[in-house]
Amino acid sequence: MTVAPDEKTIQLVAVALYFAAMLGIGWYAYRRTRNSLDDYMLAGRGLKPWVAALSAGASDMSGWLLMGLPGAMYLSGLSASWIMIGLLIGAWTNWKLVAPRLRAYTQVAGDSITIPSFFESRLHDDSRILRITCGVIILVFFTFYVSSGMVASGKFFDSSFGVDYTAGMLIVAGTTMLYTLFGGFLGASLTDVAQGLLVVVALLAVPIIGIIDLGGVGATIDGVNAAMDNGLSFFAGTTVIGIISAAAWGLGYFGQPHIIVRFMALRSPSEAGVARRIGIGWMLLCALGAVGTALVGIAYFAEHTAQAPKDAETVFLSLSQLLFHPFIAGLVLAAVLAAIMSTISSQLVVCSSALVEDLYKLVAEKTGRGRELTDKTYVMLGRLGVLTIAVIAALLAISPSNSILDLVAFAWAGFGSAFGPAVILCLYWRRVSTVGVLSGIVAGAVVAYVWGQTSLSEDLYEIIPGFAASLIVTVVVSLLTFRADPEIDAEFTRAVELSRSKEPFTHQTDDVLADV
Repeated sequence: MTVAPDEKTIQLVAVALYFAAMLGIGWYAYRRTRNSLDDYMLAGRGLKPWVAALSAGASDMSGWLLMGLPGAMYLSGLSASWIMIGLLIGAWTNWKLVAPRLRAYTQVAGDSITIPSFFESRLHDDSRILRITCGVIILVFFTFYVSSGMVASGKFFDSSFGVDYTAGMLIVAGTTMLYTLFGGFLGASLTDVAQGLLVVVALLAVPIIGIIDLGGVGATIDGVNAAMDNGLSFFAGTTVIGIISAAAWGLGYFGQPHIIVRFMALRSPSEAGVARRIGIGWMLLCALGAVGTALVGIAYFAEHTAQAPKDAETVFLSLSQLLFHPFIAGLVLAAVLAAIMSTISSQLVVCSSALVEDLYKLVAEKTGRGRELTDKTYVMLGRLGVLTIAVIAALLAISPSNSILDLVAFAWAGFGSAFGPAVILCLYWRRVSTVGVLSGIVAGAVVAYVWGQTSLSEDLYEIIPGFAASLIVTVVVSLLTFRADPEIDAEFTRAVELSRSKEPFTHQTDDVLADV
């Protein structure tokens, strides 16, 4: 689809204003972030429920929400929506079961600020092997995950403005890296809130205006039926295994470090319920918008075949440019960048924390240099970590060979399989052991990776065998190696009590977001 030069300029102005706003928020976060690693990596555990909810949602729903998912449904109809159904169920369960107890337990267990450090403190692992293994897994899978966001950004600029793929990808990578590098976790969280609001408004606006343009809901449904046989069927062209495989995406939530770290940053466990209702409400609206966008696209481009997108994953972009005034279209297009950048920024912070808190800090302590390094130095190293991961991911994204959804699926399955069972068992089972968790994490990661490289993944999503392998191995090995420890048992009891308490349980007296 061709956009007139003057319209393209207006849209670019809107996108430039969005970039400026994100950099401004990043600068504000930089001014509010103290020189401590806890503050830089976890915002001092001061997130209000609505900030945590929108931040978790925005960091979760990356470019695939506006590009990959509508694109899949544009090609296959509602039968491709089982992924979203599974994600909604998984996200609700994650907020319900994991959020309050993880918030309490991470503070009880050594005031942990990362998932690897939580595992180590929860299990009193003095060998450091578990923490190092988790840190390495995070770096490997997140590098691919960040790269998927950069691929989406390159496609965005190429499809929307005719800007070279590499140039567009580097613009987004550079801007996101800057506000994350300076603002840290707080910068990522605050920009996530703004981006999450922009995403939900855009996802609702496109199908609503599209339906009006097509002549109403009835005309849209008629258009979908005329253009695609069984396009409105949830089961056409599917199999039981295919539906289970798609819905199994929901299993991944329990092990996504960039999402569950928001739980750790809540002001108290008692606020997880409020955050859950806000977060799932936001997610449901986004899901409806993505489905509506795909259906409007099917009906609209059946009538306007000459304007149909060449790449199904750009159906949202094409509709926004056709249905809106150039400036509004520019803001709608900025929503795609918002979805992409919110995820990238969150993942960069987690990668940085893995590099510094879970790997470099351990080496420094082992060699005796830990005493010489101040919090200010660690924060500087955290920023260098953000820069390093951003550069590596950008290099991987220069020549993309897979679709956005394929790249996301690979990383999502890796984290869900490796960390999901470990997180659940550490929070809910007293008898889990260090060797059991380590064995399960390795088994889950390996099975998910190997399965994903074979043709078996075409029928059954690799997260299912990966998650199952991790869960079984962790339980079996834990039963064989568990040794009772009164101190660990007391911490478990304390964490359970705090997670159920309705009393405030704040980490510090000054709320870092009190005036936001």
